[in-house]
Amino acid sequence: MEKVCVGITQFRVEKSKKENLEKAEYWIGRAVQSGAAIVVLPEMFVCPYELQYFPLFAETFPQGEALTLLARLAKKHRLYLVGGSIPELCNGRFYNSSFIFDPQGELVARHRKIHLFDVELERLEFKESRVFSSGTSPTLFDTPWGKIGVMICYDVRFPELSRCYALKGATMIVVPAAFNHVTGPLHWTLTFRARALDNQVFTVGASPAPNPESHYRAYGHSIIVNPWGQVIREMGEEEGFMVENLDLGEVERVRKALPLLQHRREDVYAIFQ
Repeated sequence: MEKVCVGITQFRVEKSKKENLEKAEYWIGRAVQSGAAIVVLPEMFVCPYELQYFPLFAETFPQGEALTLLARLAKKHRLYLVGGSIPELCNGRFYNSSFIFDPQGELVARHRKIHLFDVELERLEFKESRVFSSGTSPTLFDTPWGKIGVMICYDVRFPELSRCYALKGATMIVVPAAFNHVTGPLHWTLTFRARALDNQVFTVGASPAPNPESHYRAYGHSIIVNPWGQVIREMGEEEGFMVENLDLGEVERVRKALPLLQHRREDVYAIFQ
């Protein structure tokens, strides 16, 4: 099975968890109605992307409104659901975590954000490490269409992680993310194209829609890029969803035509390690 329909939801995140979960359910349903067999939600889709909200909205697997909803919707719609990310509380630590459920509603993977967003930009300072602990493991999960790698937002800036996924057999990398209005216009499309081109995989980025009332304004522009580095779908700043039929056989064809992974020179790279 090489062809699969992938859906992305993009909506404004509010201060009400109930409202956010209602939006998630609605847009997931719309994506499924349009044929999606895999749906990806945005980073921190349950609460505003602000430090003070993370502990207040945190959930512990398997309890919690968001986790229960994700499992139920995956089973109801018989789809693979990449649950964006939520604040997770585990053993006294908080993580920025993505929970992935299969068509039976079972948890098949959990990715804890490995690279925390600690930055001091000219117009934005943010320190995720003041609340979150770092994840320590790459995340791949199996589907009938092949292996999929998972990253969360800032993870996508580190080429080593996406290369790890490509070498382990991933044909697609999904990235719940929340770039902002400082980094988004400069880096969002460029980064997703670069990771797709370097590793000859599909990259799928799911962002919240910008909320003008939030201190941290997401960039939006949810995106799908093919293994040749071409943007095949990109949204604007609107709330909504998009779906795209992806031919994962394109990965093999591109790698055969331009065999980058085969031409790697690990013997040379080792000199610098």
